[in-house]
Amino acid sequence: MTLKRPATTYTGPELCALSAYDTVQLLRKGEVSSAELQSASHARVEQTDGAVNAMVTRCYDRAAAFDVPAIDDHVGCLAGLPIGIKDLSAVSGVRHTMGTPAMANHIATTNDPIVDILEARGGVVVGKTNTPEMGAGGNTFNAVFGHTRNPWDVSKNAGGSSGGAAVSLATGQVWLSQGSDLAGSLRTPAAYCGVVGLRPSPGRAFGGPMTLGFSGEGISGPMARDVRDCALFLDAMSGFDERAPLSLPAPDAPFQEAVARAEGKVRIAYAPDLAGFAPVESEIRSVMAAALEQMEKSGSSIDEVCPDLPGLKDTYVTLRALTWASLPGRAPKAVQEGYKRTLVENIEVGRKLTVDQIIDANLTRTSLYHTMRTFLHDFDVLACAVVGLEPTLAEVEYPLSVDGVETHDYIDWLKFSFLATVTGLPAISVPCGFTESGMPVGIQLIGPPRGDAKVLAVARALEMVLDLGAAPLDPR
Repeated sequence: MTLKRPATTYTGPELCALSAYDTVQLLRKGEVSSAELQSASHARVEQTDGAVNAMVTRCYDRAAAFDVPAIDDHVGCLAGLPIGIKDLSAVSGVRHTMGTPAMANHIATTNDPIVDILEARGGVVVGKTNTPEMGAGGNTFNAVFGHTRNPWDVSKNAGGSSGGAAVSLATGQVWLSQGSDLAGSLRTPAAYCGVVGLRPSPGRAFGGPMTLGFSGEGISGPMARDVRDCALFLDAMSGFDERAPLSLPAPDAPFQEAVARAEGKVRIAYAPDLAGFAPVESEIRSVMAAALEQMEKSGSSIDEVCPDLPGLKDTYVTLRALTWASLPGRAPKAVQEGYKRTLVENIEVGRKLTVDQIIDANLTRTSLYHTMRTFLHDFDVLACAVVGLEPTLAEVEYPLSVDGVETHDYIDWLKFSFLATVTGLPAISVPCGFTESGMPVGIQLIGPPRGDAKVLAVARALEMVLDLGAAPLDPR
């Protein structure tokens, strides 16, 4: 393992290698135009996507015709910056498949709220990124578009379900890309592709699908190549929308300010495997430990401690199954007939839930929330793995074991995602090193209630200490 970035090449347009933050500053000053950036983005997509299959639907003409709002003083103003949208969110006039065969030719007629606010803030949608069918799975593939591949090794899994979003960033196709998260769907691909993915507090980025507006389990979130860019994107996403009942007003202080004030001395509780809750292979442990050792040398306090989390798995599995039964499980019969086996199985689990199981899940999640709330009075974040092993081959739907421990289904290897989802706490995946084979490793930082700014600040502190770089790369 190593804390140093392996040698990579980048042969794309110079503009695509800039940070989102710096690119927006150029847009604000009039030193570059949205059209120039769109052209650079298009060139990089065409250069790389044959190898990675990330930007599966391109809407270049729509982007070119989009009337970018006048640049204003809003902290989340993107000023004409090209962005990617995951193919679970509707963009008007653009193919919207959700990775399922029956919707392969479906064209959305309206925007989802998250797209409306990003376009109002000057984001220019240049394409839709790949996702597993209905977002179900930690490996991005579907019968419509095929597999998305990891740019660090194109034979490997890019993670899911926001795999296309993570790869579009890692390769420099776009500067910012929207993701969503239920079982680590933006955290896992961020870790596997060496980028940053934030699962924000429910409501911070509009919550979940409009048809399940009071659910806080599956939610949108920002993905970027570095923490400052992630904060910029969250500022762009934030704000109340009456169509999204859980949506929150934008905070008084921008998230970018919290990142700008970040310092190296933070308090981190470290539980690499959440006290045995999920297995972690030795090399992943070593990378995380070495990264936190560098944090400790820089003045942070690191305590290896974990709260008790009874009932976490059963609670998560129940809430997830209820979500699947309520969303893809209520799609028209003609759509459901084409679903992959694992999605059908999840829906059936949801349909067979008893009232007592749902009651127990709601009671237990509240208890777990209070456990985490009080535990984090003494720490800024709880750090743990994002995922317990490096990526497997892209054609392998999910690993059959982690560190010698058998997995029982396709979400069993994603257990590290359960805690933040169940408790409604913000969590970020930030790069912390590399394996001997040169694959990125991420570490997960889980923060206190509505602690999005704190999570971003700690992630930035780690980023500054490790100094791994955030440049895009050519697929290898």
